[in-house]
Formats: sequence, C-alpha cells, structure tokens
Amino acid sequence: MKYKLLPAAVLFLRLFGCDQHLLTDYRPLDQAGMWSSDVEQLKKLNTSDQEVAQLTKVKQAGVSDDACVTLIADAHEHQHPFASGDAAVSLVRAGYGEGVILEIAKADQLDSLSTDAVMLRLVGLSDSAVDVILHRRLSGKRTMSSAEIGRLKNTGLTEKQIMERINAGMTDAEADKEAAYREATRNHANTGFTRVHGRRR
Repeated sequence: MKYKLLPAAVLFLRLFGCDQHLLTDYRPLDQAGMWSSDVEQLKKLNTSDQEVAQLTKVKQAGVSDDACVTLIADAHEHQHPFASGDAAVSLVRAGYGEGVILEIAKADQLDSLSTDAVMLRLVGLSDSAVDVILHRRLSGKRTMSSAEIGRLKNTGLTEKQIMERINAGMTDAEADKEAAYREATRNHANTGFTRVHGRRR
C-alpha cells in the first residue's frame, strides 16, 4: 500500500513544492493594465509574488507586457528570480528604450549597469556615444566609468576626444591622471599677473 502511494506523493511535491508559486496573486499586474493573455504567460513561467511586485513597478513605468514577460524569462534563464524592477525603472526614466533594457537584462547586468547607464545620460553624451559605451561594457571590453567620462568632459574635452580615448581602452586610472593634469593646468592658467608700468613724468 505504501509503495502504491509513493508516485502520488512525488506528484504532490512536484505540484506544491517550495519552488512552485501556484497561489501567486497577479491582481497588481491586472490593475496596472496587463492583458490577461500576458498574465497567463507569467503563470507558465512560475512567477512569484515578489516578482509580480517588481514587474508592477516596471509596468507602471510604461514598459510593455511583452517586455515584462521577457524580463521574467531572462532572469529565470539565468537561474534566479527577477529582482531588478528598480534598475529597469531607472533606465526607463533616463530615456532608455525597451530594446536597450532587454539587451542589458539578457546579459544579466541590469543591477550592475543601470546606475552607470543613467549617469551617462546625465553627462550629456549623444545617443550614439552612449550606445557604443554600453555595448563595450556588455561585451566585457575595458571602458572608463561614467564618473571619469564626466570629469574629462568638464575639463573641456569634446565628445569625439573622449570617445577616442574610450576606443583606445583608456582605464579609470589613466583618465584620472589626465583629468587631474588638465584641471591643474586650467586652475593655474590665470594665476599669473601682469606688471602695470606707470608713465614716467
């Protein structure tokens, strides 16, 4: 008798085990305007209550249903729950499109890149320059931080000059050294004085 019940017990554990989220409350997403068909997709992905809370933030920021489902799918593909709602929202508010956000998510770097990506916008670089910098980071190429980029820009370097240094692989340490030199040169540029000679009688 015990042996006959064993398969049923295994099935029960599979259906109601700790890794299943059969009782997840999807109403917050419904209230945020998500279509029921997309909610069904999230159910198939075994989305948890915590993930629903994260997605609700993203949905309320204006991200499409399809992108929300993709965010969950990508996180699960990387073997972890989706917990980067704030990072995604910050990128949306900084003006990044869904394509860029999903590309960063697919590389599993939403949390690690979002702050720096937002700062790149604040520095005032063009869209094309920002795109190049982000793709360098996503591909693991050496790229100076947005803080150093902003510092060099403040010393008077043009975007073209900054991008030349980035493409050449300039490090933060090298950028810091150049910025310090340019700042010192600028600060001492007007410290000299000119002797005013009075007219002799």
